[in-house]
Amino acid sequence: MSDVRRRAAGLSGGDHEVVRPLTGYHHEAYAIPLPRGNALGDRYDRANLRVPRPGVLWFDRRYFASEDRLLLALHGRIDRIPEVIRTDGSAVLQGFVEGRTLGTGWPGGRQLSPRHLGQLGTFLHQLVSVDPYGADIAQVPVMGPGPDDGDSAAALGQLVDFTERRVYRKHEQRYGPLFAALGVVGTDGIDRLRERARSLRRRPFALLHGDLHRENFVIDLAGDLWVIDWELAMVGDPLYDLATHLHLMRHPAREAARTARVWCDAVERARPGSSAGWQRDLPVLLAYKRLQSVYTDVIRAARSLEDDSEVNRRRLSAVAWRIQRVLDTAREPLGPDSAPTRRQIISAYRNWLTVTPAR
Repeated sequence: MSDVRRRAAGLSGGDHEVVRPLTGYHHEAYAIPLPRGNALGDRYDRANLRVPRPGVLWFDRRYFASEDRLLLALHGRIDRIPEVIRTDGSAVLQGFVEGRTLGTGWPGGRQLSPRHLGQLGTFLHQLVSVDPYGADIAQVPVMGPGPDDGDSAAALGQLVDFTERRVYRKHEQRYGPLFAALGVVGTDGIDRLRERARSLRRRPFALLHGDLHRENFVIDLAGDLWVIDWELAMVGDPLYDLATHLHLMRHPAREAARTARVWCDAVERARPGSSAGWQRDLPVLLAYKRLQSVYTDVIRAARSLEDDSEVNRRRLSAVAWRIQRVLDTAREPLGPDSAPTRRQIISAYRNWLTVTPAR
């Protein structure tokens, strides 16, 4: 039993009450019944105990040092996000939203209902209405300095630099041969994108969620949409949230256009100028998200295979299918030569596993 599991058992009055570990890459998390007299008890039946996993690789640049501190600062400012309280000792509990994620109940490609799309618009309006430099947000510790307000080009430049230095260069010695076998020539795509990023138009910065995908949307038992998992929140260009959402949701073109209209209306009502130049700049931000997925997913897939003592044909085939989709999506920013077949991807990973020493 891990230390986090023991803490969850202690808070709930016994391990038999603890729900199995919840999925999550960055955190170890458990759902527990709320102790008697807990401050969340009037609004939630259960709470979520989430503790960062030590030693995990971060493939995204973090802005805020504490998700819990951010949620405490946002209490009462944004509807339907988890409420957070501190308990005796060092534990922090989030209210557990009972329901299903969009990824569970609404498969990829299916459009959001008018009700849920409207609630997404309300969320985006409330999010951009928060003053990212106001006293409430300023009290949340940050991981490092960000660009000046409105400098969208510098904001994207920082993200591009992070992907190059902390994702590719940091792991180049081990995974560089694999990238080359997959047709990804070093950082050529990143270098081209860095040039494109310099042309981005200025937009007033906002608080961003940074990870708006299906598993971070929960539909509760009343049918309402909630937004969870704020560890990648940041202050930056509001268009980044739209680009991230469209990239991760994989909407068909018609649904993507409908979502973009809702986003434009929501952010402009909150802060005029937030959507300035969005149609010209959105392809640049989407190109970054697609490149980021290539550098991130190739390494994650390799590490998952390294940790599997018996890599079989079915496992390799599943990895190859996922990586082929990622490379196909990023063909424009990577270049036309980065489109290996599934068989070639399987061969690249198999050969790499054969010649690469174990971690």
